[in-house]
Amino acid sequence: LKPFEEQPFKVLLDESMDELVDSIKESGVLSPIIARPRKDGGYEILSGHRRAKACEIAGIKNVPVIVKNLDDDTATILLVDSNLQREHILPSEKAYAYRLKLEAMKRKAGRPSKENSCQIGTNLIGTRTDEAIAENTPDSARQIQRYIRLTELIDPLLNMVDEKKLPLNAAVELSYLGSKAQSDVVKSIERNEITPSIEQSAKIRRISDDGLLSAKLIDKVIREQKPEKIRITLKEDKLREYFPEEFTPKQIEDTIMELIANWAKSRKRNEPER
Repeated sequence: LKPFEEQPFKVLLDESMDELVDSIKESGVLSPIIARPRKDGGYEILSGHRRAKACEIAGIKNVPVIVKNLDDDTATILLVDSNLQREHILPSEKAYAYRLKLEAMKRKAGRPSKENSCQIGTNLIGTRTDEAIAENTPDSARQIQRYIRLTELIDPLLNMVDEKKLPLNAAVELSYLGSKAQSDVVKSIERNEITPSIEQSAKIRRISDDGLLSAKLIDKVIREQKPEKIRITLKEDKLREYFPEEFTPKQIEDTIMELIANWAKSRKRNEPER
C-alpha cells in the first residue's frame, strides 16, 4: 500500500493517531481501506491513509482492503469525498482538496462553453462545478472558491491560516499578491508581531492592484491601529431588577435603546455652544 500521489490531507502523529493505534490494537481495522492498483505494482490508498499508518505503528502487516479499478479523476473525487468527512480538517487541507476535486470534475465534464466560463467553475450539465461540489459539502460555492484561493499563498502565510493566526478572508485578499509581495507581508508580520485584519489585507491588495505596493507601504498598513470593537455584556439577573417580570428580552432591549437615545439628546442640548 502506498499513499495517493497528490494526497492533500496530512497524516499527523498526534494524540488522535495514538488513540487510533490503541483502537486498532484492541478491535482491529473496523472499516476497510479503499485502494486501487498501481501501474508499477502494489496499491494506491484512496481512503484510509491514517488507518494504514496506525497499522504500521501497531506492527500490523495485513489489513482489509477494498480494491477499486478507477481512473485518475474518479479516484481523486473519491479520495477528497471520503476525507472531507473527517472531524478536524485544516484550511490548507480543504484548500488543496477542493482544488483537486474541482480540477478532476472539470476534466470529467469537459471544457466549459464560451457562454458559461468563469474564473473558477465550468459547465456541468448547467451547473457550475463549485456549486456541484457544494451540494455534498458543508461549505457554500463561494466559500469553496475562498478555500481554493488559499492554494495561491506561500507556505508561511498558509501556515498562519492553519494556526488560526491569520483570518481566512484576510488570507484570501493576500492570495492575490505575487510571491515577492507575500514574502514582504510575512516579514512585516514577523517584524511588527501583528497580523493584518481583513480590512488591512484588502487595503494591501488594492495598493498592489494600483501598482504602488512596497515593503514600506505594507509596514505602514499593518501598523495602522485596528479599531477596537465595543463588547458590552449585561447580565440578565441584574437587568431584571429594573424591569417588570412580564417584560420580554425584546421589550427590555427597546427600553434600554430608548433611554440611551433620550440621554444622547439631553446631553446634546446641554452642551455649551462653541
